[in-house]
Amino acid sequence: MNNEKNPHNPFSCAGDSQAESVSVVIPAYNEEPVIGSTVSKIRKLHPYFEIIVVDDGSTDRTAAEAEGAGATVIRHPYNIGNGAAVKTGIRRASGELLVIMDGDGQHDPADISRLLAEAEQYDLVVGARSGQSQASLGRRLANWCYNKLASYVGKFPIKDLTSGFRVFRRKTVLNYLYLFPNTFSYPTTSTLAYLRSGLTIQYVPITAAKRTGKSKIKPFQDGSRFLLIIIRIATLFSPLRVFLPLSILFFSGGISNYIYTYVTIHRFTNMSALLLTISMMIFLLGLISEQITQMRYDRVEDSTGR
Repeated sequence: MNNEKNPHNPFSCAGDSQAESVSVVIPAYNEEPVIGSTVSKIRKLHPYFEIIVVDDGSTDRTAAEAEGAGATVIRHPYNIGNGAAVKTGIRRASGELLVIMDGDGQHDPADISRLLAEAEQYDLVVGARSGQSQASLGRRLANWCYNKLASYVGKFPIKDLTSGFRVFRRKTVLNYLYLFPNTFSYPTTSTLAYLRSGLTIQYVPITAAKRTGKSKIKPFQDGSRFLLIIIRIATLFSPLRVFLPLSILFFSGGISNYIYTYVTIHRFTNMSALLLTISMMIFLLGLISEQITQMRYDRVEDSTGR
């Protein structure tokens, strides 16, 4: 993919008539030391891309540095959250393809072209960090758990659930924007929403640099939020993946308790009846939820844009 300018499209990612315009959206909060150099690198590599920096209520010179490097800056009057900044950038972007990347210097602008090359075939392209790119052993372990849980929910091998370096097709992502939380969990939400809607995802290996400054993610607080996000999206897009295991758990408990009480006291106890009844109710609730979800799928228009 080259950077030759298409005269009919000022932000084109290729020189032919099939070129699609590209916008780079960078959420930033107090990233004064690195945001200018990040924007400058993108501008040098892709001079015709639209670059939008969403300053999420920074208290330093983040906005000034980004603007001085050539980015279009959108400012939040106060800090709302990383996800909110991403949503603002997506709404304001004009490109058909949207590159989302962090403003803390971890993502290499040289990898943008590699992700965009895959966007011709896939609905969502994600830069997957290697294990060595994770900040700490605890962070690597947590991300491994998130990836495994999300892979179960999405029935797809997820290599990096929380990576913020990704490429969307704007027409498609706008349909899911209302699901994105205002916090750091938007990568989790977008990945699972795309998978459960039958859209395609591709992972491109990247090496993330060590971030400049202190991370704004709180491991325990945001970790529990990630888990809740996964469960919420699972029940929204694939309810039986949550309800069926719970139903089986209660059913197994009811049968086990019945066998035990039948052998020991030759009775079918109230506890066995309660567990089996709960099992049936959970299963039926999951089945109804699945039907409602399928009805919504049937009403969704094809918005892949290809």
